[in-house]
Amino acid sequence: MPTEPTNSLERRRVLSGMRPTGKLHLGNYMGALYNWAQLQHQYECYFFIADWHALTTDYENLSLLKDNIRDVALDFLAGGLDPELSTIFVQSDVKLHAELHVLLSMFTSLSWLERVPSYKDQQEQLREKDLATYGFLGYPLLQSADILIYQPHFVPVGQDQASHVELTREIARRFNQLYPGEFYMAEGAAPWELEAVKTKARKNSGKADKTTFSPHELIAAAPQTKLKSAYGTRTILPEPEVLLTPSPKLPGTDGRKMSKSYGNTLLMSDTEPAIRTKLKTMVTDPARVYRTDPGNPDVCPVFDLHKVFSSPEIQQTAADGCRTAGIGCIECKQWLADSAVTALAPIQERRRHYESNPTLVDEILDQGGRRAWTRADETMRQVSEVMGLRYRSTSL
Repeated sequence: MPTEPTNSLERRRVLSGMRPTGKLHLGNYMGALYNWAQLQHQYECYFFIADWHALTTDYENLSLLKDNIRDVALDFLAGGLDPELSTIFVQSDVKLHAELHVLLSMFTSLSWLERVPSYKDQQEQLREKDLATYGFLGYPLLQSADILIYQPHFVPVGQDQASHVELTREIARRFNQLYPGEFYMAEGAAPWELEAVKTKARKNSGKADKTTFSPHELIAAAPQTKLKSAYGTRTILPEPEVLLTPSPKLPGTDGRKMSKSYGNTLLMSDTEPAIRTKLKTMVTDPARVYRTDPGNPDVCPVFDLHKVFSSPEIQQTAADGCRTAGIGCIECKQWLADSAVTALAPIQERRRHYESNPTLVDEILDQGGRRAWTRADETMRQVSEVMGLRYRSTSL
């Protein structure tokens, strides 16, 4: 049974998630999971399986959803996420995500959602599916709720995904403008100044015995000069920063970006025979038609994978052999397969461990859900308070 995480409360917080579309491929691993495993040693990390997001495009066929959630959980753990260092959970286990989503939807403009790049892109790419739904239009807002409910400092993404965090920042900014948090005096303000502001707030309200004031009432009662220098509000939903993470180029077996939709993936859980078979068919430098033709490793998808999985010595030997036609593509691919199998061996060993201990996986997700709920519950208490709503704290 995992213990409570060893994170210090002073650590800055990181939040990210991944949709459960089945077993993860090496693009998922190098583009996100590998970096998450490094971040957990520096930050207070929350990583979740976004099962509600899977519904936005695949709501008509959910027969594989439970298996996909389990496969992603296994790959999270196999890829190096440590339940003692990170909070690992399933999105739908923390229903408070949906509650914040509803509250944020009350002031989020439709135009904000319609301008999200992936909104029209996915409609074009997935024409066979009916995506004219509220869930699909609103998925970026649910994503923002997923992030903001943990009040994180950073969201780790690659350069091509940095723009996706901007909507979350806009929504947080709008919320904080509409619902300023707890009123406070800045350092250096005298205690009697706050009493003077409260006296004026009573006068403004017409209630001489009033003792409780909202931030809006106190700010309205504060002189503008004092407001700038001595008074302010605490931010309830901080705007998260993008934490750019390195994402090496990882092509699929056909040379295009590795993607399940292209059917060109190498899975984290692929067996050694499967890896070797897939790599045998991988495209190479198109200019190298014959074995005796020299090639260019700089434009060869196989060499892009060498850069990720092979040692510097093997990379150098493969590059020299390619340029001089000293080796053939088959030999180059065999070296790559050897390197990939070696690199994946500890990952697959961990996966087999967790596959043979399903109860342990359930315990990790359950405990992660409880930790996540506790943190999300605190945010929802603050959000409800500044919005003037009743809030009954609950637990998972």
